[in-house]
Amino acid sequence: MEEHRLSAAWAGARPSGRPVVVTGVFDLLHVGHVRYLAEVAARGLPVAVGIEDDERVRAWKGPTRPVNTAAERAEVMAALRSVAGVFVISGPPDAAGWRDYVGLLAPMEPAALAFTAGDPHTEAKRLGAEALGAEAWEFGLTEARSTSAMLEVIASRS
Repeated sequence: MEEHRLSAAWAGARPSGRPVVVTGVFDLLHVGHVRYLAEVAARGLPVAVGIEDDERVRAWKGPTRPVNTAAERAEVMAALRSVAGVFVISGPPDAAGWRDYVGLLAPMEPAALAFTAGDPHTEAKRLGAEALGAEAWEFGLTEARSTSAMLEVIASRS
């Protein structure tokens, strides 16, 4: 039996039905996140958002990230009208391949995996969706809107 290196802890209620799963850091909520999640939800399925835990984010983005804790990021995501449920993803930072996410998401039986155009993990998400028997949904990106860009602006004004 294959070992599952990632785990999901639901922050509140788990959505009923087969959800559309979105995963990410969602460190500082911005209009790009809000528009993207609203567009995903507009397709009519419940949206489950996976938030990467603090250890994983720190390993990937550096010691100053995340700005907000996983619990706070999950609370903010859960407050959005477009989000039906939120879970926090934990596990070693090197467990980041599509097979790791398939092991994590399989029990949720997702109907689709959603991601934005230009996502560096697009091909991995397509492979994961195929392995899960789910659709792969790609959405447009809100130009010039990212957490990294927001942090650069804040730093430049300090």
